Amino acid sequence: MASRIPQLQRFFYSHYFFGGLRQAIGVMLPALLLVGVFQLYSVGMIAAIGAACVAIIDQPGGPRRYGTNGMLGAILLGSITAAITGMASSHSVLIWLAVPALCFVFSMFTVFGKQGGLLGFACLLIMTLTMRTPLAPHEVMMHTLYSFLGGVFYFIYSFLVHRVLWHREEQQVLSVALFATADYIFARSQFYDVNADLEASYRKLIHAQSTMTEAQQAARDTVLRELPRGHKRGDRLRAEALNVFIDMVALLDSLLATHTDYATLRRSVPDGDVLIFARDALYKLGVNLSYIALNIARNRSVKERNSVKAELRAIEYELQKYRQDGLAEKEPEVYALLVQVLRRLRNATRLVDRMAEHTRSTSDAVLVDMRLEKALDRFLSRRAWRIGMLTSNLRLDSSHFRYAARVTAASLVAMSITTVIAHTSLSEVLPGSTMHGYWIILTLLVIMKPGFALTRQRNGWRLAGTLIGCAIALVLFNVTHSPNIYLIVLVAASVLGYSLIQLNYMIAAVFNTVFVLLVFHFLSPATNIAIGERLIDTFIGCGIALMCSYILPWWEHNYMGSLASAVKKANRELLNTGLHYAALTRELAGARDAGASHNATLDADQHEAEMRWRLARKNVYVAFSNYTSAFYRMMDEPIKRQKNVPELNNLMIQYHVLASQISAAIPILASLQTVPEGIQKSLDAVGAYLDDRDANPPLSIETEGELATLAYPLRQMVKAAQLIRQEMRGVAVA
Repeated sequence: MASRIPQLQRFFYSHYFFGGLRQAIGVMLPALLLVGVFQLYSVGMIAAIGAACVAIIDQPGGPRRYGTNGMLGAILLGSITAAITGMASSHSVLIWLAVPALCFVFSMFTVFGKQGGLLGFACLLIMTLTMRTPLAPHEVMMHTLYSFLGGVFYFIYSFLVHRVLWHREEQQVLSVALFATADYIFARSQFYDVNADLEASYRKLIHAQSTMTEAQQAARDTVLRELPRGHKRGDRLRAEALNVFIDMVALLDSLLATHTDYATLRRSVPDGDVLIFARDALYKLGVNLSYIALNIARNRSVKERNSVKAELRAIEYELQKYRQDGLAEKEPEVYALLVQVLRRLRNATRLVDRMAEHTRSTSDAVLVDMRLEKALDRFLSRRAWRIGMLTSNLRLDSSHFRYAARVTAASLVAMSITTVIAHTSLSEVLPGSTMHGYWIILTLLVIMKPGFALTRQRNGWRLAGTLIGCAIALVLFNVTHSPNIYLIVLVAASVLGYSLIQLNYMIAAVFNTVFVLLVFHFLSPATNIAIGERLIDTFIGCGIALMCSYILPWWEHNYMGSLASAVKKANRELLNTGLHYAALTRELAGARDAGASHNATLDADQHEAEMRWRLARKNVYVAFSNYTSAFYRMMDEPIKRQKNVPELNNLMIQYHVLASQISAAIPILASLQTVPEGIQKSLDAVGAYLDDRDANPPLSIETEGELATLAYPLRQMVKAAQLIRQEMRGVAVA
């Protein structure tokens, strides 16, 4: 069987590495030019700090428009922060007022989401690096100007790179989403392995689905903002990327549009080869999708791929044997499940093959679904920044306020420790804490996050990364004294540090430590004392961060009730929009069968209903991803802070089942001429349970002909909705 693509190869062709390379060049270039050409060491360092502040916003995979606005905000707020910190740096009282105030204000920026958190951290970074040396009043203006110009340089540089390499970035974001989808397929294939533990496989599937949802949203925000507008080469490239994206989403919908009862299948056909063939077919599809992703990232067409025809024919043969043995009569639901598996594998194969065809297109690309183009902007993520979001969170029961209070308290503790060391005999034992005391505050700002579990996790990663980085730097300084080798390692460490920050924080901390120590070695090559200083300050900072994480902590269980309600609401909307779409589809089909003339209004209404159903389905994925991420973060917290774990875990399972079965049932309902009474009562019962109302679902429903395929998903929907109502009541009472 074909092997999966190595993670290292995926990394070097990803937008993470490309983005890290872009950020590293943009940050180092001002310093290298000013230092190398004009010998302006201090000016080069300040300009690089200003550029680094803006580079934090320029993260790979995000919407370009938000990145542009964020970078402009970083230039403006970063310059104001540099001016305030610079003016306060030479006054012992003012600095004690300015630093905590800035820490509180910019930590509150997390109310604006991920982009707001990055902007706040960028401003705190420039605050920390500005306070490293006291500035005289006449130096503050020039320091702020150099920092401002460094930020402007990076903004112009980034804008030009994006303008020239826009398609390259689009390809890489799309390839990351395809890789994440392939990983989801690999995780799903394990359910057909009778030797794999179902519970462990389910946990892996949920993690893979959460990662895939995030990656596909990043691709959605990138690809759908660059839609084709004409017939030029750029528009053809945009159309190809859009076609791949549409088929990728269709593949996801096809895979998620059912929740197969794997336990029942294993019990019913424990020794059957049909499960092995299904596993192998899914695995091959995952490999094919991985190679499509790799070739898109490399800007190449897909020439070879693994064929799934043998597995599909083998499944057909096994189904024929089961039918001859009477399985269709003895256990009709099990047989219907197997038929459903075969149909979805065929559909998935068709979509993967079509994605490969898109990469080989040489003529003008035609959109897979022309009707989608005008409705795609509704699938984009939108964020509104309002001052009221800050003021409304200035209360003790706000997680953002508590986080800002923790960061402020930690900064005060760090400044107190640095002051005590500087004015006592400890300065002789810990000289670095007076020279580079700002490293302690920087460590705090990097480690501390709104969630307790993430703060503790990053604490360990930061310590381990710094320790390894210091060891590598020490070995490097003792093995060679070549400035050329140092420069090569410095550039490589900078690129990898930026590239890995979103993928592996510990390894990123290793490279960032090596980078910082090499910079100080260039400034002071006669001593290696900076290594010990970095290590000591990191240990102190990590200790303070861990201690202050218990100040007004916000535990994840506080979020779980509202997140669970959000998933229930999203599923209710999915059911409502799906039933409306199915009803209009039946009406449209009936009008055509009756020989009625084309009804443009009805056709437009049906298309609008389909778009709303697709949008509701996307919202379910996002809400479910938020819920599962919070649940697993809660499981990393202290046991005594984990509440309603059985209920929340069961809710996670039932929400997954419900969304899958709704997605499976709606197309079947849309294909019917009329909805039988028993099926309609079951659908009404599902809606009633989701609205927290009593219901009496029928004990049996119609199963004649094609209606048999509705029996299993409807029973699962009713059962899941009942359990969701029950568990939600338990969570509310607790």
